[in-house]
Amino acid sequence: MLAPAGLPDSHARWWYMSARSGWISAVMYWYKAVTAQGGYGSSMATSSQGNRRAVKVSWATYRESIGDRSPLFAEVARAWAPKRALYAGSYVDLSPATAIPAVTFLDMDRRAAKYFAESDLVASELEGRVAPKQTPEVDFVQGVYTAPLDVPEQGFDLLISLYAGPVWDHCQQYLVSGGLLLANTSHGDASIAALDPRLTLVGVVQHRDGVWTLSDSALDEYLIPKKPALADADLIRADGRGLSYTKRAWAYLFQLE
Repeated sequence: MLAPAGLPDSHARWWYMSARSGWISAVMYWYKAVTAQGGYGSSMATSSQGNRRAVKVSWATYRESIGDRSPLFAEVARAWAPKRALYAGSYVDLSPATAIPAVTFLDMDRRAAKYFAESDLVASELEGRVAPKQTPEVDFVQGVYTAPLDVPEQGFDLLISLYAGPVWDHCQQYLVSGGLLLANTSHGDASIAALDPRLTLVGVVQHRDGVWTLSDSALDEYLIPKKPALADADLIRADGRGLSYTKRAWAYLFQLE
């Protein structure tokens, strides 16, 4: 079941979870998301008179909620040098564009569409954050990744799925052979990917004390389920949550054969 149009990507998760995991989990996720981001989508603020007023959506304000992931993508770029990335469920997180030459951002949120339509604003937020003499190519697609996208199949060498649901199930056709999937287990995507024999784990991402790292050491110690009986893709899809592993990472980097 798709979330209603207009919800920011982060809050649309509650709708997805309600269909997959029951209303209790959905309500709990909704409460955490709203309180963590200071209200509905962080696009509203309260004035001193108690009246709500619109706050301009920007990457700068969004970073206050999710942090700056630019160093993460710098690590990916340093190790693998991807050229074109598809970022499903991006909202207005520009961080991949600081390190990857061309990024297509995908989200259903109308505020994200309005933000990316302001090319001068996007350029100003990237200014001073990209490599010298590099001008990133930024594209935006408004829509849901569960429907066919107006982007080329096998047109990307990096697919990004962070807190966005089962992106791999619906977007794998856009990834070139030898391309990379960056995913976490929040909604089961990395756990589903780990069971796909066409994908090989090539790196793990950690985020500790504000420092991002990408490592390819001791990869055989990761993605070992605490409950092996639950390592079934259909069960993970039905539950809408990733597996618990004996050794965890913030995200996982897979390579398609």
